[in-house]
Amino acid sequence: MTPADAATQAVYAFLETFNAQDHKAHAQTLNYPHVRLAGGRFARLKSSAEFTAISAQGETRLKEEGWHHSTLGDLTVIHEGEDKVHIALDMHRCHEDGTVYKRFDTLWIATRRDGKWGIQFRSSYLR
Repeated sequence: MTPADAATQAVYAFLETFNAQDHKAHAQTLNYPHVRLAGGRFARLKSSAEFTAISAQGETRLKEEGWHHSTLGDLTVIHEGEDKVHIALDMHRCHEDGTVYKRFDTLWIATRRDGKWGIQFRSSYLR
């Protein structure tokens, strides 16, 4: 399996566990420390336990905005290295009927750490 294939699998695992709101499994799709750039601020999470606590808080906010699931519109591998892959994504937030109500252009960096591929960096632009 190529690094791009492994990184792509990590993206799909992230999306699957996010849609299931399985916070513990979702945390396992990441590598740590995990960094997210959003709203002009960097958030650095040191562990899966820290990520799990924050994810549970985010679930409430998502449901308040009418979120039911997210979909992937496009995935493009930009750079591929032995232990790091840059991926451009077009992500959609959807209502229960499948209507897209938010779109994000996103750059993720997947890394291989201790033999495990996971998402280690995320940065998104709301359209």
